[in-house]
Amino acid sequence: MGLDRRLQALLASRGQIQAPRGGQVSGADGALTLDVSTAELDPAVAERFKFVAAGVRLAVRSADQSRIGELLKRQLVLVQETADGEVRNATTAQLPGALDDLYAAAAAVGDLGVTPGAESTVFKLWAPTAQKVSVAIYDSATGPTVALEKASFDAATGVWRAERSGDLSGRTYRWVVEVFVRGVGLVRQLVTDPYSVSLSADSKRSYIASLSAAALKPAGWDGHTRPAALAAAPDMSIYELHVRDFSANDATVPEAHRGKYLAFTDTASNGMRHLAALAGAGLTDVHLLPVFDIATVPETGCVTPTISGAPDGSTQQAAVGAVKSEDCFNWGYDPFHFNAPEGSYASDADDGAARVREFRSMVMALHAAGLRVGMDVVYNHTTAAGQNDKAVLDRVVPGYYQRLNAVGELETSTCCANTATENLMMGKLMLDSVVLWATQYGIDSFRFDLMGHQPRAVMEQLQAAVDAATGRRVDLIGEGWNFGEVADGARFVQASQLSLNGSGIATFSDRARDAVRGGSPFDGGDALIANQGYVNGLYYDPNALGGGKTATDLLRAADLVRVGLAGSIRDYTLRTYTGDTRELQAIDYNGQPAGYVSQPGEVVNYVENHDNQTLFDIGVYKLPLATSAEDRARVQMLAAAVNVFSQGVAYFHAGIDTLRSKSLDRNSYDSGDWFNKLDWTYTSNNFGVGLPPEGDNGSNWDLMRPLLADTELLPPPAQIAWTRDAFRDLLRIRASSTLFRLRSAADVKARLAFRNTGASQVPTVLVGHLSGSGYAGAGFGEILYFVNVDDEARTLTIPEDAGKAWVLHPVHRATGAADTRAATAAVDTAAGRFTLPARTAVVFVVE
Repeated sequence: MGLDRRLQALLASRGQIQAPRGGQVSGADGALTLDVSTAELDPAVAERFKFVAAGVRLAVRSADQSRIGELLKRQLVLVQETADGEVRNATTAQLPGALDDLYAAAAAVGDLGVTPGAESTVFKLWAPTAQKVSVAIYDSATGPTVALEKASFDAATGVWRAERSGDLSGRTYRWVVEVFVRGVGLVRQLVTDPYSVSLSADSKRSYIASLSAAALKPAGWDGHTRPAALAAAPDMSIYELHVRDFSANDATVPEAHRGKYLAFTDTASNGMRHLAALAGAGLTDVHLLPVFDIATVPETGCVTPTISGAPDGSTQQAAVGAVKSEDCFNWGYDPFHFNAPEGSYASDADDGAARVREFRSMVMALHAAGLRVGMDVVYNHTTAAGQNDKAVLDRVVPGYYQRLNAVGELETSTCCANTATENLMMGKLMLDSVVLWATQYGIDSFRFDLMGHQPRAVMEQLQAAVDAATGRRVDLIGEGWNFGEVADGARFVQASQLSLNGSGIATFSDRARDAVRGGSPFDGGDALIANQGYVNGLYYDPNALGGGKTATDLLRAADLVRVGLAGSIRDYTLRTYTGDTRELQAIDYNGQPAGYVSQPGEVVNYVENHDNQTLFDIGVYKLPLATSAEDRARVQMLAAAVNVFSQGVAYFHAGIDTLRSKSLDRNSYDSGDWFNKLDWTYTSNNFGVGLPPEGDNGSNWDLMRPLLADTELLPPPAQIAWTRDAFRDLLRIRASSTLFRLRSAADVKARLAFRNTGASQVPTVLVGHLSGSGYAGAGFGEILYFVNVDDEARTLTIPEDAGKAWVLHPVHRATGAADTRAATAAVDTAAGRFTLPARTAVVFVVE
């Protein structure tokens, strides 16, 4: 922008400025003089806006500083003109930095939203750019407006406040916000409250309630017994579960409760018996896919289509697709209101109290079953922005809550309208929301979707705040993927895998996941078959397309699995397949360090979750077609065993223990009940129920058809039941000793040693030695675990472990142990020679 032309900031209270290039400015009703500044930028400002290219810096004159708050309520256009008034360039302003500076005091406001009291009900909304705000009050979810209360503005905080006499609990409300919207003009918005604690059906109106009111608590809520606190994050073993999946297909649940919060209160149902059995085996947490208010499921009148078709037919997916905007299913990564429970899971979506009570009843029931409750939370994006009727935040403070690029366009790298948690009040909303769920609903832990899009500093602030508010440690885990406009620290230090190191907040590790499963989540076509993984035949049991792999590929995969077994600790040393000894951070994973955390509590190990194909479906692609049903089940449990034996947090997808299939669907987020079905009768695993939805799978349909039609790939009920029981035995083994859950990196380095490593290893056998001497909760003097993924038995001689009194782990020796093959493992203690059955995980101990 040349400095030989006139610059001015033009203002318009109703947003009527026109500034066509080559023409004349019109519609302005005021101006602000700006001066070119040569002063150095404040370092904090320079860092925050480092993604903006260098340019002319302008300063507001001192005399105008006090006017800025009021000026930001109007259209503000910076215009560059020639001396005779011809427009050469024009741009609008991005306001978040200014709003954060002007209204920093808003961070301390603790009662945004509605606060009903005996004498009056108070409403508060942060809307600093609004010109006028009122609150519309209704007697019911659908009735007419009964009152319109004007709000007053606090210039110190940017908060609008309205008050009406009496306790209005049980009624509903919406905000009326008059605000300038860039590209639209002055708009009168009728919008729900960003801090809504409950809503009417389909989120039409915000619900007035105090969460401490007795009417919103199920009997016994205040004094209900919580599971014992965990001593350390690695004690967590998590089962990821979708509320609707859990009971929609469970005939032992009363029909009115199926797919609802209340299904968890039916303690005699097949589903609750399943969860209770997992808890008894050592599972600590159930993590629920999003249960806050979402925008994609009709809360009243959702439909369930009638579906039928051949195992490889396309009629099923067509039936699902025909009603996907009307059916009762979605994963829920479509945030609408962060602080309110989702209404489609409630018995009556129009009753704002019901969803609160029933959510709490669900938490109580899971706690009573011995399970902590985790929430999958999605603060990195909103379903919509701008003037969309599914947008809330952007209609209250346009251009603030959503992340914009340098030219003012919406960033959508996460899928949708990205949020800007680096902005003060978006970060506060996330923090306040997590504190609410933890204190008011008893949530024990949180999984953050695409956490790498949030600043590390904000996540650390959140951790401190939620721990202080609850008086307990609240475990935080999340997806630390590094991509999009924030990648590599482009805007701030991220809450991502490599940047969270040392924070105590855990991220999911893709290192061992990919090595175990084979390939990557982005594979398609023949690569889905050819890219076998460590447990499903890489090199040692090639499928029809896997013959191009080498022994070196297998050795590399084995080392990456060992990285996971060692908790991905940066400076843990491993003798690699080349014979070199390296720290895990010096081992390559797709150009990144394979080891990336400081402490084992900072890594989440998993081999299957809601994303991508299930482990069973990956086996359908990658195992040779002739693989028996028994071996398919065993391969599934080999992958689970790797997860169980890995240091850090153990994370499992619901159905990993029942050979769950989604009929090869790689992205079942909107695939309906049909493709997401769970069967707690253990009769079917849902394989071969039709071609999965075309959108994410159509390019692979030709590959899928012969597989889905192959009845030999259907697991019989006996194999499903065996997998269920074998998984529980693995949980029992993990729960039996803190050596599988070492507390610190120092412990891992001192107590975990791998055998059978280096250039001369048997690459299909993983061996880990754990020393229990003097370690609290170890239970055993020594532990030696083996994972033999080979389709043949293997015998290893381990000189370091000769002459010790090795016996099989008590779980293997127990009457009724699921894996009778493991019980045939043998040891010559004098020679230190161990014979390991094919495709078996075995644990020996010195008692």
